[in-house]
Amino acid sequence: MTKYVTAIELKAMLSDGGELALLDVREEGAHSQSHLFYTVPMPLSILELLAGSLVPRLGTRVVLVDAGGGFAERAAAKLADMGYSDVACLEGGIAGWEAAGYVLFSGVHVPCKAFGEYVEHHYGTPHIKAEALQAMRDGGEDLVILDSRPMDEYQVMNIPDGIDCPGAELACRVHDLAPDPNTTVVVNCAGRTRSIIGAQSLINAGIPNPVMALENGTMGWHLAGYQLERGQTRMAPRPSEAAQAKAQACAETAGSRFEVPRIDRATLSQWQAEADQRSLYILDVRDPAEYAAGHPVGVANAPGGQLVQGIDQWVGTLGARVVLVDDTGVRATMTASWLVQMGWDVAVLESGLDGFEMTTEAPRQGPEGIGQVAKNEISPDDLAARMAADEVLVIDLAPSRVHDKGHVPGAWWAVRARLADSMPKLGQKELLVLTSPDAIVARLAAPEASLLTAMPVAVLAGGTAAWRAAGHDLEQGLERLADERDDTWLKPYDHAGGVEDRMRAYLTWEVDLLQDIERDGDHRFRLFT
Repeated sequence: MTKYVTAIELKAMLSDGGELALLDVREEGAHSQSHLFYTVPMPLSILELLAGSLVPRLGTRVVLVDAGGGFAERAAAKLADMGYSDVACLEGGIAGWEAAGYVLFSGVHVPCKAFGEYVEHHYGTPHIKAEALQAMRDGGEDLVILDSRPMDEYQVMNIPDGIDCPGAELACRVHDLAPDPNTTVVVNCAGRTRSIIGAQSLINAGIPNPVMALENGTMGWHLAGYQLERGQTRMAPRPSEAAQAKAQACAETAGSRFEVPRIDRATLSQWQAEADQRSLYILDVRDPAEYAAGHPVGVANAPGGQLVQGIDQWVGTLGARVVLVDDTGVRATMTASWLVQMGWDVAVLESGLDGFEMTTEAPRQGPEGIGQVAKNEISPDDLAARMAADEVLVIDLAPSRVHDKGHVPGAWWAVRARLADSMPKLGQKELLVLTSPDAIVARLAAPEASLLTAMPVAVLAGGTAAWRAAGHDLEQGLERLADERDDTWLKPYDHAGGVEDRMRAYLTWEVDLLQDIERDGDHRFRLFT
């Protein structure tokens, strides 16, 4: 039997001090349109792959949210089958929450975005407008521009002369880039949050340089009429020995000011033994390249700057314990200094990576063996032959942005959780073939699809990646959509048109979050004088 909680009951849960996994089971794009402040996206379409990492403790109190349509109830049944024992659905979904007089938010990573505005407002983070920065560049002033985003975002667009230095790396790498204390350091991101957090990180770390956040980041730069670079690969170098010593001092300064807890291996072992009573997340906050070269077994990579920007990608339980690790403690401490202020129960492992069993294999998504076997699979070559004979209907369950970049020619795009609505629109063939990037989601969907059609159902062996590896052509575009494209949130500059208006709206949305969270009242942010 499905269990329900009312909006009033859920509101009380958010402040009762207990653990709570508040999960939105709609697609990410649908979630971004309207949701509760602390809801974590866990789309029903990929629930089996995300549940174990987002909510590792089976006894966690879980509340599922949707906008009607029975998606929360379906998710509750899946979680129950996976062993979760305390799962409820929000009565009336987001409409019920709003009807109770509570606030709904739009956007993604809202608590983190709102926290950035909170930091700027309460700590007075210095900022510089695009026009003033351009004047400094034109005047040949002594400055360094540091882009606090990951390299893949930096390569999309960056401020001219900007150097990529992702958020948690700033306190490590700034010292070699700006050794003269008179050099002005400007930190930017695409919009506001990582600009503010990055600049304030350096201020909190006590570097002697003047530090400012570029107001509104690359979007503000573009809206001011200035050109952006694209496809650049400039990255701040790994810190020298002297810079590393300065970084350690910076981390100690920030750690002391923000009362960052540190634990030893014995305490971690105790917490691991208690993980069935209290949720525990252990995260490696190093740069992805370092993580790939060797990391603790079973520990996910959450680069520090991105963790502060979007903790809901890794941690799905409010009130959980979070332990951060790295090699020297600098990045873990700087990251933890922000999570403490955001209200998380976080600690830094003082022994770093020592004592861990190391591996180069990425942690598996989902339970062991999930999505690995399908009753009926078809090889890429056999599929190509049957496509040539016009015998098959192909449905691609990839994220829409992935489908757009390349898919099996003629394939329809659809959302797994809504196949019951999509499939009747597509007609009949001799065979229905499901695919996804690595076939896992397609294999999970195959039994569900079999209940919705009289057609035999097969899975493309190895998914679209195997199709491409076999030498078959891919088709690009979004011409065949069997469902609404609400599976992903698009950045303002990802849209085909109206980019400038979308940028302005996005930046206004970020600024307005400060007043929205005051109306909502659920945030757990802390101030340190």
